[in-house]
Amino acid sequence: MTPPLLPALARVLQSVDAPRNLRALYGLLMGFCIAGLLLASARSALGRGDDGMGALWLGLALAVAFFSVNATGLMLMDQARGRPVRDPQDAWADALRSGHRVLVAVLACVAVAGAAVLVLAGLLAATHWPWVGAPLLAVVLPLGVLALGGIAFVLFILVGPLAGPAVWAGGRSRDVLAFLRGRLRHGLPETALLMAAVYLMVALATAAVSFVVVTGSQLLAGLAILGAGIELPARQLLAGVMGLGPRGLGASGVPLQGGNLGLAALIGGGVVFALALVLPTLVWLRGCCAVYLALTEEE
Repeated sequence: MTPPLLPALARVLQSVDAPRNLRALYGLLMGFCIAGLLLASARSALGRGDDGMGALWLGLALAVAFFSVNATGLMLMDQARGRPVRDPQDAWADALRSGHRVLVAVLACVAVAGAAVLVLAGLLAATHWPWVGAPLLAVVLPLGVLALGGIAFVLFILVGPLAGPAVWAGGRSRDVLAFLRGRLRHGLPETALLMAAVYLMVALATAAVSFVVVTGSQLLAGLAILGAGIELPARQLLAGVMGLGPRGLGASGVPLQGGNLGLAALIGGGVVFALALVLPTLVWLRGCCAVYLALTEEE
């Protein structure tokens, strides 16, 4: 059943209050920071030529990021439902128990999409046959464009954003697949409209955060170098804000200067970068939860 669009949009627009959920903010920030440290370890291992340890650290980083997003989604689903938000450690425990349901549902949808792509590839290969090749290509070309574009649209609008909230609301993998199939058959335009509102809010949140970070970092660099006399190059002082660590800074051609002071600047800037990444992500996750609840008409 399709919900009234105006109340549903109003419910989705309430997602801008996601940063007020301090437990979700803390959980996602800590998860991303740990994943970032593991990713740095992976890069270091790969730089030494240790591919096995690099792959291990990379896998751990992806796992931490995945389960931290699921734990945060559980806390934001509590907020969207108007329920008491669970503690981060409880959310992590619940995410470890239910996160595989999201993977199963998404992989099932990707498998179906992959099968459609294989069929299309077979039809394209058949265009080499004599006599029927040219007429077949005339049919397969528009069919393939529409099919591939439609698959990408469904994955971007429906599967990717709403598989997680369906699990965070208590559904199992088969329930998630049934929900996605129902929305694909009977409510895709309404779902696309609501998700467009979410993506618009995320874009505005990203623009606002970027303005604050870029403006604040430039002003602080001037104050630190000219006002406080901190002897660090402006590029190094702002490297952490741009997501660069010591290895990334060296790869960009700027050697690390200032000793402990320079390292502290990278760490402090990294915290700002993590916050700038987390805040729009919170809005997106909260918006996806609101869209799911609006579509299921859950009060």
